Amino acid sequence: MPNPKRQLPRRVYPLRALGMGLAGLVVGVVLWERNAGLAAWLCMAAISFVWPHVAHLLSRRSADPYRAEIRNLLVDSALAVVLVTLMHFNLLPSVLLVTLTMVDKITTGIRGLWARSLPGMAGAAVAGAAFNGFQWAPETSMPVILACLPVMVLHTLSVSLVSYRLIRRVSRQNQLLDELRRIDALTGLYDRGHWQEQAEATLRRHHATDEPACLVMLDIDHFKQINDQHGHTVGDEVLRALARIVLSNVRATDCAGRYGGDEFAIVLRGMHLDGATAVAHRIREQVQALQLHDMPDLQFTTSMGVATADHRHSSLRAWTNAADAELYQAKAAGRNRVSASSMPDMAPVV
Repeated sequence: MPNPKRQLPRRVYPLRALGMGLAGLVVGVVLWERNAGLAAWLCMAAISFVWPHVAHLLSRRSADPYRAEIRNLLVDSALAVVLVTLMHFNLLPSVLLVTLTMVDKITTGIRGLWARSLPGMAGAAVAGAAFNGFQWAPETSMPVILACLPVMVLHTLSVSLVSYRLIRRVSRQNQLLDELRRIDALTGLYDRGHWQEQAEATLRRHHATDEPACLVMLDIDHFKQINDQHGHTVGDEVLRALARIVLSNVRATDCAGRYGGDEFAIVLRGMHLDGATAVAHRIREQVQALQLHDMPDLQFTTSMGVATADHRHSSLRAWTNAADAELYQAKAAGRNRVSASSMPDMAPVV
């Protein structure tokens, strides 16, 4: 994920070049109207068309580009006020330039940057006014008003576009963080909390619409022995391997989660008992045939219980208890098998 501080100079550069360039056009119209001298024109050109590129070079060559860009942004504000004094405080473009330079500081998202720019702006106002003889000409002509329109339109649109992209990026990052909070770090399946939310929603949908759904509870046979004999690192790899098999056998509309320890739970939406049982058998067969890369001699099995959603299940706990009862029956019958309500056991006894 890109570092926002590293991205600041790259993000500000085009906005600075656009904003300063458009401001230069407005100031140029004012200077043309009052027949300004060469010094004023050179000052305007240096600020509007040279400074943006100098600022970019300073930030790129700095050992700390972020801090360098902060300084550049403060200089931007002071130079905008210098342009105001060049126009002898022509009212509309002066208000426009000061407002937009403050907006630029606020949209960076840097806390208090606009306030930090105020002393420099005040100093620039005094120095620029002294340089120009403290002249005051606030009247704004129609040509100057027309020259201000592109600044208002293009600057507003460009800042809005940058803000929109930033909001979208933040939104995507928040969605990713929200998704990561729902995921069990070890297995990559949903954690118990999110799984329960989805399972409860599925059960409510069944009660409201009679949409079929099945719940599969499964755990690893003799998992404690695997941990005791091979260590918890191997035990974790077994859990991850089982989770990968589970994920490869469920649909995007299903919800597979780690219920706790070595126990997993799968909600199969829109699926009848025979289909859910077939899914459970595929998982059981793939687990039995699995060989771990680092321990090819270690084999393990899983037992599963399947329960279909029923109107008699008044809560998720009741539905879970029904699937758990089937899981215990699979264990009692010899493990490495699937037990399902009203369905014959199709797994071989091992």
